Amino acid sequence: METEKRNLQRTMTSRHITMMALGGAIGAGLFKGSSSAIDMAGPAVILAYLIGGIILLFIMQGLAEMAVANSGARTFRDLVQSILGKYPAYFLDWIYWKMWVLNITAESIVAAIFIQYWLPGYPIWMLALAVSVLVTAVNLLSVKVFAETEYWLALIKITVIIVFIMAGILLLLVTFGDHAAVGFSNLTDNGGFFPNGSKGLITAMLVVIYSYGGTEIIGVTLAETKNPEKVVPKAVRSTLIRIISFYIIPFFIIVSLIPWNEVNGVPESPFVMVFQMIGIPGADHIMNAVVLLAIISSMNSGLYGSSRVLYTQAEDGRIPKIFSRLSKKKVPVYAILMCTSALYIGVLISLFAGSKTFDFLMGSLGYTVLFIWLIIAFAHLKSRKQQNGKPSAYAVKWFPYTTWAAIIALLMILIGIIFTTSVIVTLITLCIYIFITLTYVAKKRRHKI
Repeated sequence: METEKRNLQRTMTSRHITMMALGGAIGAGLFKGSSSAIDMAGPAVILAYLIGGIILLFIMQGLAEMAVANSGARTFRDLVQSILGKYPAYFLDWIYWKMWVLNITAESIVAAIFIQYWLPGYPIWMLALAVSVLVTAVNLLSVKVFAETEYWLALIKITVIIVFIMAGILLLLVTFGDHAAVGFSNLTDNGGFFPNGSKGLITAMLVVIYSYGGTEIIGVTLAETKNPEKVVPKAVRSTLIRIISFYIIPFFIIVSLIPWNEVNGVPESPFVMVFQMIGIPGADHIMNAVVLLAIISSMNSGLYGSSRVLYTQAEDGRIPKIFSRLSKKKVPVYAILMCTSALYIGVLISLFAGSKTFDFLMGSLGYTVLFIWLIIAFAHLKSRKQQNGKPSAYAVKWFPYTTWAAIIALLMILIGIIFTTSVIVTLITLCIYIFITLTYVAKKRRHKI
């Protein structure tokens, strides 16, 4: 390990950060959380993901515009601090870090659940430990190796989702062998399109926001991206099209093929269930393997994002300098190891909570993604004032209407979630936010911020 000052390398290209954003967003929220969302909203889950996708579009456009206007920024904090001030930037940095460390913990449990499909005799904690060690090892390699690994993992999951969509359309519309075309009656049977009413739709929005969370990791790659002012807008455009397509269409297929009230009653993912319906020998095992790779891919992105937040905090002297030290391969080793400690804490929790660990963590993560998006949106609104109303080279159309629409929608979802989410999850999340705020106040008093 070399301890002298080194800089992160700009080795990531547009294809890398596009796939990283997909890797972060297309993970457990889609493959495991889909069951929970469908159970809450029924077929109306399609509408929930459409609304979430539109909000995501508006938020990410604002993020891209700010990144172009401030090409020297390294992470979210640099973008937000120059616009909103120190406290919002500090709060954003730490809730973003919290989001990813909790997310990789939750996804290690989900990965263990999918491995258990093949190894039912092994406990969740043991399988989660194995996955955690693997993800840690990949992130300790060079950034270029990490980015290439993430690129190919994300490509695999996208390819399989495309195959899933084609197979689903075949099952819905074509009769072959002993299979009769399913059609679309499941969209309105079993209680209709809104079987749980508006409350079910609002409750599902927590899972939706959690599922889409991770796309904004593009904002953490700025220091390691070549020509970020050109690459980021391009990556945002391509990422949004793919994410919205890879969520809404698969959900439409799932709730059309399978009665919505039967999806959450089985241990495997709805994606595995659909591939079993095709009747191809071993299709369920192939799909299970791909879903597992997809979740590991998402963990990969999460560990990257959380470690870079620690790195920049340490580089600026906000936390111990040891977390800014880089290896010969220019990887922030100590920051990565600190973040992976959450994985092993999750392993300990799973000793007692088992597979329920994921459901517990998902609630708090949904809140965090909401606040991250709100801060980005408010920063985007104010950023134009700093530029005397003149947009950067990448200008969001219909500004400020799209940004205000996103803010209003997010606030409405937040209110709905408060009234429909477990009080325990809400209180724990609130305590975490209060703790972050108190640490800011304490640091400010010591003149360290």
